[in-house]
Amino acid sequence: MNSRVSTVGDLSRSIGDLSRFSINQMTVKQLSLPELVGACVELGVPGVGLWREPVQSYGLEASAKLVRDAGLAVTTLCRGGFFTAIDPEERAKALDDNRRAVDEAATLGTDTLVLVSGGLPAGSKDLHGARERIADALAELGPYAAARGVRLAIEPLHPMYASDRCVVSTLAQALDLAERFPADQVGVTVDTYHIWWDDTAPAQIARAGAGGRIHTFQLADWTTPLPEGVLTGRGQIGDGAIDMREWKGYVEAAGYTGPIEVELFNDGLWARDGREVLAETAARFVEHAA
Repeated sequence: MNSRVSTVGDLSRSIGDLSRFSINQMTVKQLSLPELVGACVELGVPGVGLWREPVQSYGLEASAKLVRDAGLAVTTLCRGGFFTAIDPEERAKALDDNRRAVDEAATLGTDTLVLVSGGLPAGSKDLHGARERIADALAELGPYAAARGVRLAIEPLHPMYASDRCVVSTLAQALDLAERFPADQVGVTVDTYHIWWDDTAPAQIARAGAGGRIHTFQLADWTTPLPEGVLTGRGQIGDGAIDMREWKGYVEAAGYTGPIEVELFNDGLWARDGREVLAETAARFVEHAA
């Protein structure tokens, strides 16, 4: 066995309690799905959050069998959404794609499909109209998903993404949409990276918990300066400004006892050995959030 694998194996014995830890596939996207599954088994990581594109590349049924045979739980599938188009043909395509995403989630054995709702259509300045189109899409998709044992989890994104990626910027906005529908159809994603700045977020977490709508809890840290394009600015937990245990306390007080998923988009992490990043992330989870 080479020294790199030995190092990872040594870490697996000393990291600590990983019983609630889940690694989002994007955090270590440099690993193939078989490599990721193997590293999780070696480290004792019990859960993975998967992304549609690498799953489709490996094969949906093959991916489902791989994680199932390894004994891993698929905590979420990313992502559905992008509901804000005005053109009827584009909207129909988006709904079809989201139905496929629901079917993929069901095949993979996860009950949670994370939604990134979509930004403003080209030339539009109508945030209210865009949010209403999200509600229209949820009305169609919610029953479809529930019939397949899948919940839709609206993820509010930081306001810097409102124009181009997600017009849902706060937990309050996400819950205002979700609460139009039964909780077994639509809830929310609580992601520290996107909400840590919002002093109303703790009360909204309590609101979500009271309604049974916290469908997943994700961690990423806020580090500055942000990179060009800002998408890859999600910092390794412990490297930035967010008190992870504080936010974990909020979701637990709201009744959430499920997996805690670490989802990082970070060029520096992607340039490193993926197994080492996974081991480091697991250790940081224990240090800052377990």
